[in-house]
Amino acid sequence: MQRLIIRSRTSYLAIVLLVAMAAFVLRLFQLQILQYGKYTELARASQQRQFVIPAERGKIYMMDGKTPVPVVLNQATYTVIADPQAVDNKERNQIITSLREIAGGEMTDGAAERLANKKSRYEVLAKNITRTQAEKLKEKNFAGVLYQQGSVRSYPEGGLGAHVLGFVNAAGEGQYGVEGSLNNRLKGQDGLLQSVTDVRNVPLTVGKNNMRIEAKSGDNLALTVDRNVQSQVELTLKKGIEAANATEGSAVIMNPKNGQILALANYPTYNPAEFNKQKNAAVFMNSASMVPFEPGSIIKSFSFATAIDEGAVTPSSTYNNTDCIKVADRTMCNALRGLSGTTTIQGAFNNSLNVGTITAIRRLGNGSQINLAARQVLYEYYHDKFGFGQKTGIELGEASGYIYPPDSVEGNEVRYSAMTYGQSMNLTMVQVAAGFSSLVNGGQYYKPTVLRGVIDGYGNLKSSESKSIRQTVSGNTSSQMRTMLATARQSSFLSKSDKPGYEIGGKTGTSEAVVNGSYTQKETIATYIGYGGGKNGAEYVIMVRVAAPGKRINLQGNFHAGPIFTDISNWMIDYMKIAPKE
Repeated sequence: MQRLIIRSRTSYLAIVLLVAMAAFVLRLFQLQILQYGKYTELARASQQRQFVIPAERGKIYMMDGKTPVPVVLNQATYTVIADPQAVDNKERNQIITSLREIAGGEMTDGAAERLANKKSRYEVLAKNITRTQAEKLKEKNFAGVLYQQGSVRSYPEGGLGAHVLGFVNAAGEGQYGVEGSLNNRLKGQDGLLQSVTDVRNVPLTVGKNNMRIEAKSGDNLALTVDRNVQSQVELTLKKGIEAANATEGSAVIMNPKNGQILALANYPTYNPAEFNKQKNAAVFMNSASMVPFEPGSIIKSFSFATAIDEGAVTPSSTYNNTDCIKVADRTMCNALRGLSGTTTIQGAFNNSLNVGTITAIRRLGNGSQINLAARQVLYEYYHDKFGFGQKTGIELGEASGYIYPPDSVEGNEVRYSAMTYGQSMNLTMVQVAAGFSSLVNGGQYYKPTVLRGVIDGYGNLKSSESKSIRQTVSGNTSSQMRTMLATARQSSFLSKSDKPGYEIGGKTGTSEAVVNGSYTQKETIATYIGYGGGKNGAEYVIMVRVAAPGKRINLQGNFHAGPIFTDISNWMIDYMKIAPKE
């Protein structure tokens, strides 16, 4: 009986062992055969990491004469990242203490709580630490902590050309200026490193799934802006605005032979390296290209050019000037009264007579009105040829502005009469400067540009080609306009400060500001546009705007914008070593 019981127990134990062995074999089969892929992937995921290889953002250069010099560089920074699951519990407090001692204010908020989050595999503990700080932390050899290299922009010239350059925000995206407009070209393309790592996240060379895709650096861009011209223009503009008791202003210097911007300045300005310290984001706006305004009487240059090009008038044509003229149900008057009688078109230009431009444009139609036919011709020149009321394509943020079509309700005779002397239209300075360049260069319109070319890997400048887009006026009209502009300049006290032996021409502008929806003579905007050159024709175009929004100051083109033009013009002649007229 006892032997039977022992045999029964042995059989039972054998059955239990057999079942256990079968279960074990089945489990091994499940793990190694059926779920092999799943657990292999889990093991791979626990050992393998993906690292972004940041692309180097392209540098930005300005010209120093004929030599490009860097004005925006990259400074290496590091982000401290932790995998809380891989961090040694014994080192957790030491990591936070070391970060406080070395990274200081660059630590992220709640870094200690982030590091304690065992459910996470990725936590940022500090941002934008220097290479020196990163090296000190690396010496600690903390498990589960890695250092991702990045960069921030460095501006060796400080705030020079801030509105042309723009800045890069904390997310690494370009904002304003060429940093914003050409962000895709500058930022390049990040690479990728996928690798098996050790417990301290150091990539190992083993692993069949390792992968490395190299980063592609952004383009190194050379601008047309000359750092010396830019510096001088910024100083002169600031000085002139302060002398006028104004609060803001802009200046654009353009090469009329190719559309290249030699300088573009706005005041007030800022330092791109300290953009985050600005309390008013309006300072980032590039007023020269992003803020349309009513330019005033400088537009008379274009009105008379249109009438001359169409054969309606010549500079010596005459008309009967009166202080005021009736336009539909309105009366429009000259700013300068008391010059009634027979007057030439040149005389109307010299004295900036509104009645003169209205009369000239009327001759494009029936002679007594700026009728639909006259408005259509003026619109063709203003919009289609000179590019008013539309974006120019410059590599900066820009606004379109507007001029009303001649067959629209708003495009009536009253509006078009005001447009002949630069009111009732909104244009940007870049639009006006580009159109004006065609008036003095033989009639060729070039797209305004701030992009000179690309600096290749060998440090060589690969220049972009500038081509004329269209003909705005004939060569003969352009020649007559240069004479008219030079004669108008000579009739002004401003010419007394010009360098002798050179051809300097220009036109003043004083436009009424719109306050509470109505024009007011108590607040005006001063403008001046002109050109300078010697025996080789026009070498530069300068446009200046001075304003004081809300201050109710009467600013005038000849007294407040003209002197800024003169100072820049005289400096440009010396800097460009322009040969005088023979």
